[in-house]
Amino acid sequence: MIPFKLTDELLAEIQQLIETQKNSTLETLLEEVHYADVAEIINELKSDEATYLIKLLDSDKTSDVLTELDEDIREAILNNLSVKEIAEELEELDTDDAADIVGELPQEIVQDVISEIEDKEHAKDIVDLLRYDEDSAGGLMAKELVKVRETWNVLTCVKEMRAQAENVTRVHSIYVVDDEDKLIGRLSLKDLLTTSTTVPIRDVYIAKKVDSVNVNEKPEEVAKIMSKYDLEAIPVVDEIGRLVGRITIDDIVDVIKEEAEKDYQLAAGISQDVEADDSIWELTRARLPWLILGLFGGLGAAAIMGGFEEMISKHAILFYFTPLIAAMAGNVGVQSSAIIVQGLANDDLKGSVGNRLIKEMLLALLNGLILAAILLLFTWFWKGDFLTALAISISLIAVIIVAGFIGTFTPLFLDKRGIDPAIATGPFITTSNDIFGILIYFWIAKIVLGI
Repeated sequence: MIPFKLTDELLAEIQQLIETQKNSTLETLLEEVHYADVAEIINELKSDEATYLIKLLDSDKTSDVLTELDEDIREAILNNLSVKEIAEELEELDTDDAADIVGELPQEIVQDVISEIEDKEHAKDIVDLLRYDEDSAGGLMAKELVKVRETWNVLTCVKEMRAQAENVTRVHSIYVVDDEDKLIGRLSLKDLLTTSTTVPIRDVYIAKKVDSVNVNEKPEEVAKIMSKYDLEAIPVVDEIGRLVGRITIDDIVDVIKEEAEKDYQLAAGISQDVEADDSIWELTRARLPWLILGLFGGLGAAAIMGGFEEMISKHAILFYFTPLIAAMAGNVGVQSSAIIVQGLANDDLKGSVGNRLIKEMLLALLNGLILAAILLLFTWFWKGDFLTALAISISLIAVIIVAGFIGTFTPLFLDKRGIDPAIATGPFITTSNDIFGILIYFWIAKIVLGI
């Protein structure tokens, strides 16, 4: 498969075709283009051009296109569509995607849109999904699935599966429920095909525990379960065990992507979910809190250095190495915290907190000794003052050990308190280690030099 590439020439051609309303040429040009690539095109168009294209193409394709669009572009398009046109698009979507779009609509038209959906069962499922918190398995799941009752025989099961499968894009699993719709097992397609049509399903299905999640489970936890057991889909049950939906791998990929983007922004010192094309005010609000923290951290470091002014005046070389000490403290802290945050995210951390701290501090000690030896030789040959070189090198070892401790302990502490530990890989760690690093550096130098 040749990857789609949106060129300036292709975009200009599409805009020209829209302007001249050459509909048949447009339809032919985009007929074989995947809906995700059509979404990429529409993201680059003006609002009126994007709406024109959505109205022109078949709902079979444009409904999927809507789910792939940037939120602001989708909002602009939906504002330009009538209630009936929105309902037509929703009818072509799986219930989870349809519910997501309905959730973005202005409240005053939601009821009208739902009323226009001709498939009332589909409309009922969408409304049912809207009552779940979007940050839960219930808000992530789709209602489309294939389920059979344990009391049916194989022949009845096959007939019912055919009817249900018409509304399911891809059949990952066949779930078995009892008369109260409680999930009790799953059915192997091979066993179904090789068993007599008169045999009851209760004699065929796999009754061992089925991996499932509760409707209130956090999406991040669902992602961990599906990743751990290599699942393409997982059933969702309510508080009493009734099968209410399923979550597929494509939804989980979106969750993982969103979580990674959020953690990356937190690590970079951005406190809100923003994008490059957001307003200056929104971007400022997201960045300013951590920048203010960095400012106060710098003022704190300056104040500490002011307390050692006399020592610095007598040993000016100490001042030259201040940026190096601060940088090494920040780097080691970020490295340590990044490993811990990754382990927490993947649920890979083994052993107690104490053992983890000891391991990281031993690692910091080994790195510190190697780096300090290099720094000692460099400073000694550069300035010819062994005692000063020794003071700086010992300080570096201590700073690296403390930075490793802070970088390891902080994300573990935040995670225990229910705070996203990704925050520990950003300016928080860098700033705190800068302050502690400078303090330790001058304090140890003062002791070694006997000042």
